[in-house]
Amino acid sequence: MAAVQVSEAEKVYILHGIRDDLRVDGRGCEDYRHMEIETDVVSNTDGSAKVTLGHTAVLVGIKAEIGKPRPMVPDEGYLEFFVDCSANATPEFEGRGGEELGTELSNTLYKVFNNKHSVDLKSLCISTGEHCWVLYVDVLLLQCDGNLYDAISVAIKAALFNTKIPRVHISADDEGGKEIELSDDPYDCMRLNVENVPCIVTLCKVGHRHVVDATLQEKACSVASLIISVTHKGTVTCTRKVGGGSLDPESIFEMTEAGKRVGKALHAPLMKLLQQEESLGKKHQKVGFLG
Repeated sequence: MAAVQVSEAEKVYILHGIRDDLRVDGRGCEDYRHMEIETDVVSNTDGSAKVTLGHTAVLVGIKAEIGKPRPMVPDEGYLEFFVDCSANATPEFEGRGGEELGTELSNTLYKVFNNKHSVDLKSLCISTGEHCWVLYVDVLLLQCDGNLYDAISVAIKAALFNTKIPRVHISADDEGGKEIELSDDPYDCMRLNVENVPCIVTLCKVGHRHVVDATLQEKACSVASLIISVTHKGTVTCTRKVGGGSLDPESIFEMTEAGKRVGKALHAPLMKLLQQEESLGKKHQKVGFLG
């Protein structure tokens, strides 16, 4: 992941500020930077969204294709994730530099989103054991300034909200088989219920405290981070610890409680914004929230 060099004096300054709940940019320990969300930004996808969090920018496109259900769950569709770390985001991603990070992000996103508690996978089933919708979620990192997981999760939720899946009509052909017809009416489509789709909250342990939405400078002062996916009800669906340092049980408990609190508060303004932008139709403009 992109990293910056921080001097000892800068580390002391950042640590002392976080200790007093005053970060370098004036935020408190549990505050996000200004966030901008724009949906329906890529014309050749079924759903898309762009999220800018501080100077971190993420673009997500979703394409729905008909595939075969997995044998273990014949009555469910599924999601596939691919993360592309653009060399424009940071020089570290040049060549094959971003491949490892892309794989790590994809694996985490798969655990967070590709389960029946996050997305109604049964609604993606067309005919049990034969056909289902497969949602290919492509994530492009345009700019990297820390807190990738949170920005990506918000972008995915916004893109899923924006996704329009064509209505399917199944009829029998002359030989007794099934014939699938897709509606070509853009208004005759299926929308996903994204209410239970979680948002990821990343908490970085800096000194004896933890911060939400860490910048690259704060990340450089952090010993370890806890990634928590939280639903709109405050339920934790996935946790993962990253970084070389260790976290004691008390810190993990405090960070989990903070993550649940912050994550639960994130969903309401996000859904309100998405519904507000949807109601504007073609006239919609970029709208910021939590700014």
